[in-house]
Amino acid sequence: MAERSSGYIEGMIEEDKRSASAGKYLVWEDITVVAPQNLRNDATSRKQLLNGISGFAEPHRIMALMGPSGSGKSTLLDALAGRLPANVKMSGDVILNGNKRKLNCRDISYVTQEDLFLGSLTVRETLEYSAHLRLPSTMTKDDKNEVVDETLTKMGLQDCAENNIGNWHLRGISNGEKRRLSICTEILTQPHVLLLDEPTSGLDSASSFFVIWALRNIAHDGRIVICSIHQPSSDVFNLFNDLLLLAGGETVYFGEAKMAVKFFADAGFPCPTRKNPPDHFLRCVSSDFDQVIAALMISQRINYGSSGSLNSEMNLTTDEIKGKLINEYKSSTFSSNARKRMREILTLQEKPATKSNKENSSSWWRKLCTLISRSSLNMSRDIGYYWLRSVFYILVAVSAGSFFFKIGTNYQAIVARGKCDGFIYGLMICLSIGGIPFVIEELQVFRRERLGGHYGDAMFVLSNFLSSLPFVVAMAFSSGTILYYMVKFHSGFSHYLYFCLNLFCCIAVTEGTALIVSAVVPNLLMGIGAAAGVTVFMMMPSLLFRRLVDLPKIFWRYPMSYLSYAAWSIQGQFKNDMIGLEFDPQVPGEPKLKGEDVLLHMYGINPKISKWWDLAALAALLVCVRVIFYMVLKYKERASFFTHRLYAKANFQHKAKRAPLSKEPLISSRRHKTLNPLASQEGLGSPLP
Repeated sequence: MAERSSGYIEGMIEEDKRSASAGKYLVWEDITVVAPQNLRNDATSRKQLLNGISGFAEPHRIMALMGPSGSGKSTLLDALAGRLPANVKMSGDVILNGNKRKLNCRDISYVTQEDLFLGSLTVRETLEYSAHLRLPSTMTKDDKNEVVDETLTKMGLQDCAENNIGNWHLRGISNGEKRRLSICTEILTQPHVLLLDEPTSGLDSASSFFVIWALRNIAHDGRIVICSIHQPSSDVFNLFNDLLLLAGGETVYFGEAKMAVKFFADAGFPCPTRKNPPDHFLRCVSSDFDQVIAALMISQRINYGSSGSLNSEMNLTTDEIKGKLINEYKSSTFSSNARKRMREILTLQEKPATKSNKENSSSWWRKLCTLISRSSLNMSRDIGYYWLRSVFYILVAVSAGSFFFKIGTNYQAIVARGKCDGFIYGLMICLSIGGIPFVIEELQVFRRERLGGHYGDAMFVLSNFLSSLPFVVAMAFSSGTILYYMVKFHSGFSHYLYFCLNLFCCIAVTEGTALIVSAVVPNLLMGIGAAAGVTVFMMMPSLLFRRLVDLPKIFWRYPMSYLSYAAWSIQGQFKNDMIGLEFDPQVPGEPKLKGEDVLLHMYGINPKISKWWDLAALAALLVCVRVIFYMVLKYKERASFFTHRLYAKANFQHKAKRAPLSKEPLISSRRHKTLNPLASQEGLGSPLP
């Protein structure tokens, strides 16, 4: 088995090396990207993110993509990977291996800034599940596991292979190990091109060096590696073969990394002695330094009465320096040589397209089984996913059972039974909101894998439902059994079965509603708040506060009472519990009260309509919420675009109200004076040139 898997990897590498010599190059020509700035999305409200970016990447080489924040690094990577948002417009060509076409996942892999994993799984398990999702069905399980072992060794993760990854409440591996694991998941299929967005972000110098060194080794296998990076150390920078420096969406420099110092010197901005070249490059093109310099000049005038000690370079603004560098590059030999090399690559004979991703991946049935297995394992290990809620469900059941213990059939029991049902279903519905943080974690992993082409929306929705089904059934029947026998509801197996099934459907619909909310809102806190709001709306027309027949016809009765899963659940349980029972009259000696009459006159419920219709309506809502969840996932970008835009607009308006730098109160103490909050941001090593 090991020989076969080793042969698979060696065969892939040899094939890529042969194809690389025949023209495995990536070329991007005149890439221009425009995005809307506001909700109108018209021609006057669009922002240009990239402006005519051209370049190429060759196999066996690693390229650094540098620039200040907002320069367009991530946008360029998204454009090369074909992952630009739907509302962003792109022009230009991206060509791989002589084919101008849409890039597929077999050709290119993209490692984003976020390390998104299921925290309860181990490093090895994460890679094994990824291998079963992506590697061909023709490979056996042992073959795939052997590929996983070799990938772990290549990225130096063999020592932590059995450790849990960890998340917001579980301790796990370090950030550097998570970053290497993200790379591992993308190089399992031996892609031709590997794109990485900030692979060293948040890592110390040693971890950063190890990550880039590992990427350099991957490039030496015949791959194309392009990664954006902020302020690399000199040791890390020396590992790169090529450099693409961006500023304001335009090319400042493109060529060999070691020649960038010469270009800046020829342009009139030589790198000072003992200064890290990448720091100097960013110092020249980052507009954030202008605000820092302004603060320094104000400080010197206050404390020394002069600003003459500042470097004469401060007489030029960053925009002027940036414009001079851009014009210098356009007229330099670096630009002409790059254009010449691009023409040479583009004139190569068009190569046959590689097999599609679908032909090189697992079958849909194997993918579904893999997703169910992975999700079930995550749910069973993470104590907060279902186990903690199961404990609370049982505690609520025991509390309600003891509070309404052997409720009986006296006259007071008529109202008590209604309150008991409302109490039970109300709390069960509210407790379902507690699973939103864990749902969001799984949704984040799904979005990353969907962008990589691992599987589709329908498969995720189905696997999520099937993997959660045993847990929801267990919660419903365990708490339902306790409640049924402690409260002494209407006796009989059919009544017991209906009560548990009704409780199961109610919890399942609530879970589906929480999934929809989690998929739409931009963050966890908004998700919990929105889910609580939806729950309130579902509970209001549910017989807890008013009879359904007494509700206002507009909105609350039509359509809310028909859309409320709480209303169908409680109404069905009232019928299940009271039909066939007889209650003691209020005045002794009078005829007993039939449950059917109580339903009709006290609760406004028609007892002639079978309770099974209520359960059928609840089951239909269960199907509907899963279908809606699928539609939200499928059109999530469009559905949440306005939500994200409004959220960002509100934050921007809040920040705009803050006092500008020129209006900050003057502080005479230099020791305690903060020059500018921008000085602590990423990309700003020192405010001084």
